[in-house]
Amino acid sequence: MKVLLYSDDINLLEHWEKAVGNEYEIIYELDDLKKSIGNLIITNFSSLNNKHQEIITHLSNNENMLIVLHRSPNIETAREVLSYGAKAYGNALMKAHFIQAAMRTLKDGLVWLHPEFISELITAVPSSQDNELDTQLKDLTKREKQVALLLKDGHTYKSVSENLNIKPRTVKAHAQSVYKKLHVKDRLSLAILLK
Repeated sequence: MKVLLYSDDINLLEHWEKAVGNEYEIIYELDDLKKSIGNLIITNFSSLNNKHQEIITHLSNNENMLIVLHRSPNIETAREVLSYGAKAYGNALMKAHFIQAAMRTLKDGLVWLHPEFISELITAVPSSQDNELDTQLKDLTKREKQVALLLKDGHTYKSVSENLNIKPRTVKAHAQSVYKKLHVKDRLSLAILLK
């Protein structure tokens, strides 16, 4: 599987090149991109012109894993491109570690969204009136419970770190332990379980 970069914006291509490392190919023509089969593709939303639905659907039907990035990302466009078959959506200028995380997530067969969108989706999950949090959280340590409850409410790792006055990597370690103990994979799954 190749990593293909496609954009009509040279600055974005340069930014993405730094993030993806050495193994990539730049595609310069949309018709050449449409010929791709079984690759991981990073593109920006505006480069797909007004044919984004057709192009995303075509590329995903050809077993490509598509990361669509946008200079002005929003939750509505995220829902739209994911419904057409894209597997990841985020800010076109996001930091390299987010692009790398998206690539790893897709290679693991999962869907990736920028953490801000995950928080937005979590806050949209309705709370259950019959929730028995104490029972669900009984196997967690005190700190893990604190982390889990903040994540359930849509906080990012950084926000949890600031609220609990602990390092972000410590939050991530607690979160990974929570996910393992509660048999979930990510913040959104955790929120759905606990709400």
